[in-house]
Amino acid sequence: MSSNAGSPSHPDRPEAGTPPMAASPLTRAVLEIDEYASGLGWDQPARLFALVDTAKLRSQEPALAAQLGLDDAAPGASVPSYTPIEQDELPAGTALDEFLATIAWPSAVTGCALTVERLMLPPSAEGSVPHGMSEKQLAKWVAKHPERQEVRMTVAVLRDGARESAVRLREKDSPTEVLTGPDLVPGLAEALAATFAD
Repeated sequence: MSSNAGSPSHPDRPEAGTPPMAASPLTRAVLEIDEYASGLGWDQPARLFALVDTAKLRSQEPALAAQLGLDDAAPGASVPSYTPIEQDELPAGTALDEFLATIAWPSAVTGCALTVERLMLPPSAEGSVPHGMSEKQLAKWVAKHPERQEVRMTVAVLRDGARESAVRLREKDSPTEVLTGPDLVPGLAEALAATFAD
């Protein structure tokens, strides 16, 4: 498990836009990653995160917890249940599904998350998609479509099968406009879940 200095879990992260405490721990982790990605701006590469149990991280890896700013919480203070730790950059030129198929997580990792930008078409445009196109041809066709929308998708899965997603449209780039739900990006959730398969 590697950690980048740019991890979303760091002591100077802004408190504004903090997910509501009523949200599930996994939803809070997904929204934390979405907020971190939002701070980096658009047109970014995909980013992969390990999700670790915060309490175990603090007790078993105190130095790493200190680096992530998790050791200075006051007694009784609320700390996230899952701490996202950004992994090394994804290799350039490798298809995302091929890359995910090479991942095996150590037992200390409770889950994982990925944030990725994509072009999507609204449901109203799906009927006009030409048939018989290769994936590359289809991507070019979507990129030229007048109704295309740029989205950032953050998807997380846990070893126990729990899933959560957050989707943010570039044209509505605001924390209050982020859509969440476990089944928003099922294909990507399946690919991430497969990284925990025995």
